[in-house]
Amino acid sequence: MNTLAKPAMRPARPEFSSGPCAKRPGWSPENLRSAVLGRSHRSKPGKARLQAAIDQTRQLLQVPADYLIGIVPASDTGAVEMALWSLLGPRPVQLLAFESFGKDWVTDVVKQLKLQAEVLDAPYGALPDLSKVRSDADLVFTWNGTTSGVRVPNADFIAADREGLAICDATSACFAQALDWPKLDVVTFSWQKALGGEAAHGVLILSPRAVQRLETYAPPWPMPKIFRLTKGGKVNLEIFEGSTINTPSMLCVEDYLDALKWAASIGGLAELARRADENLKVLEAWVAKAPWVGFLAADPAIRSNTSVCLSVIDPKVAALAPDAQADFAKRLAGLLEKEGVALDIGGYRDAPPGLRIWCGATVEADDLRALTPWLDWAFATLAAELSPA
Repeated sequence: MNTLAKPAMRPARPEFSSGPCAKRPGWSPENLRSAVLGRSHRSKPGKARLQAAIDQTRQLLQVPADYLIGIVPASDTGAVEMALWSLLGPRPVQLLAFESFGKDWVTDVVKQLKLQAEVLDAPYGALPDLSKVRSDADLVFTWNGTTSGVRVPNADFIAADREGLAICDATSACFAQALDWPKLDVVTFSWQKALGGEAAHGVLILSPRAVQRLETYAPPWPMPKIFRLTKGGKVNLEIFEGSTINTPSMLCVEDYLDALKWAASIGGLAELARRADENLKVLEAWVAKAPWVGFLAADPAIRSNTSVCLSVIDPKVAALAPDAQADFAKRLAGLLEKEGVALDIGGYRDAPPGLRIWCGATVEADDLRALTPWLDWAFATLAAELSPA
């Protein structure tokens, strides 16, 4: 029977979901009162707010001046798929698949676009062999695996003189990790991740090399309206100047602007990354002392500082059948949610059973410190129900 008392302290904010993520500290609906509501997004005030979101994104993420930034539909998924449908085809394709969304892009490319592609894969918790990345091929990869807790340590595996395009899903990396812009031709993200914005909108960033591909290559397959980035053989610059393809939520845009303003006010990208790093260190210090839990990404060099994935390594749990292990992890997350100390921290449905705790910059380190004793309490409570291994 578990005799471990419930901890006295509780996280002030128990939102540790990996998407949509915690709102920024001090957030209030009152901060959205400047939203352009009840008017067309193509009105002068509406376009001005959209353009402001683009301009402030460029400044905060330090995007090169000659890269285009557009707000697009369907979250990060929509932004990635716009790039895949619009750009792939004229060159060999390689894909890095080491977590769920990377595997989704494999499905898009191989089964939907029906392209011959080389898939460099790895199990959850590891990276593929990056030395196999070719400079003559188009590369599709996630910078930070949201569902595996693994990130690429840098972009050294991408050749500076590459012939192919580097298409990077960076949705769990932007605003927490420094991106090597000269090595990237397409970058996508959703502001529902590291800045805790409201869902449904994606951001698509294109290098001059990606623009050149758009203007010199016409894909052989039909192109849905929401994927069309060109007009008359030229890139449609209106998309990257605040004229979105379809109707955006101006309330969500205002919420993103509020998050960008907060991020700039605390010190910009460097401070966002520092906060995420500090949050990861809180969990690393706790895991080092907790014998029942480990990181899915065992190698610290490739461990995410945003989507931190944990595995239950206690021998009694490890001795259970796979379905029972998954049930244990689900009950663990459920018990913490019932206590109101951690919401939505179950591992991703396709990932190995465990917990996933968001550590991006909108999460406070003190809340993570308050959470860790509750993690120990919840494990001890459920482990007491198991027979000895």
